[in-house]
Amino acid sequence: MASDHGDSVFANVVRAPEDPILGVTVAYNKDPSPKKLNLGVGAYRTEEGKPLVLNVVRRAEQMLVNDTSRVKEYLPIVGLAEFNKLSAKLIFGVDSPAIQENRVTTVQCLSGTGSLRVGAEFLARHYHEHTIYIPQPTWGNHPKVFTIAGLSVKTYRYYSPETRGLDFQGLLDDLNAAPSGAIVLLHACAHNPTGVDPTPEQWEQIRQLMRSKGLLPFFDSAYQGFASGSLDEDAQSVRMFVSDGGECLVAQSYAKNMGMYGERVGALSIVCKSADVAVRVESQLKLVIRPMYSNPPIHGASIVAAILKDSHMYHEWTVELKAMADRIISMRQKLFDALQARGTPGDWSHIIKQIGMFTFTGLNAQQVAFMTKEYHIYMTSDGRISMAGLSSQTVPLLADAIHAAVSTVV
Repeated sequence: MASDHGDSVFANVVRAPEDPILGVTVAYNKDPSPKKLNLGVGAYRTEEGKPLVLNVVRRAEQMLVNDTSRVKEYLPIVGLAEFNKLSAKLIFGVDSPAIQENRVTTVQCLSGTGSLRVGAEFLARHYHEHTIYIPQPTWGNHPKVFTIAGLSVKTYRYYSPETRGLDFQGLLDDLNAAPSGAIVLLHACAHNPTGVDPTPEQWEQIRQLMRSKGLLPFFDSAYQGFASGSLDEDAQSVRMFVSDGGECLVAQSYAKNMGMYGERVGALSIVCKSADVAVRVESQLKLVIRPMYSNPPIHGASIVAAILKDSHMYHEWTVELKAMADRIISMRQKLFDALQARGTPGDWSHIIKQIGMFTFTGLNAQQVAFMTKEYHIYMTSDGRISMAGLSSQTVPLLADAIHAAVSTVV
């Protein structure tokens, strides 16, 4: 019998470092300062800095709770059929030929991360090329998800620190140099962490290059409707790749656009060449999911399905979604204006050019550390800030901190 900690069978387990993104919140929570500001977390906040539950989500949830015919039985391995059907329509469009021809298989997964992981496991087992190219930079969890699933992760150039915009030529050159058949991770819209997206014309060039080399697109769609305020506009990149008849994978999340972070609602869709292939692909996706978590949770998916299938609730959702997107866009403008007013050194136009929840400020790790120490402002060390964490009240504080940081810390 173990007499002390030294005899534990886990004695040589070393303490792992904090997740760099979630670690920001841990540090923020420990700070006693009344004026502290957390710009690290990727979750929407109201003008008052509070988490938001959409009215339409509350209404759908109440409707489900009041329905006494509902039970808590297991869902099938692939999840709630209605949710899957509606999710595919949301991302591919109601008139998508791929859906009409039954070439799409959609499975409910555990939000965006779970969808990526199931897709990665499927590719590791059934796709001939095990190299995936991810943008540099990308969301911190991407390389881990793909590596642990057994894929080899390489990067392609994406962001230019000089212009604080897209390194389009670098992107094209790197994809052109990728081996034929390689998998390429693409952010459908509102690239995380940079907020920099290709234009529709650039997307078309990317599509042509990828199809000519037989590269397999794997889209991560975490922000549909949340970037521009339009569900259709934010799905354009994905639809472009589907309309050419080629194959692709898409991971969807409802964390941001329905504010359902903790419900872990997501879907993985695989667009195939034929209905026959789609049936076989789905049969293998079940074999990936069954030993992983058996089947997904019912509650969140039922809320999403209730909203997507009811025209009134769907409309209410689009209005609330646009209001969230518009608030973030207005925070960008306010921050840009505040920096201009202070005569802050440098060009800050990238703040209003970038899109989505995050802004890649261009601040370096030393400047970030200075802002945390002197101004109690928390963000990831790469200078990424969540625009949703800002409000009209806190913009002046952030602008003061940025001004001081770039003026005093090189």
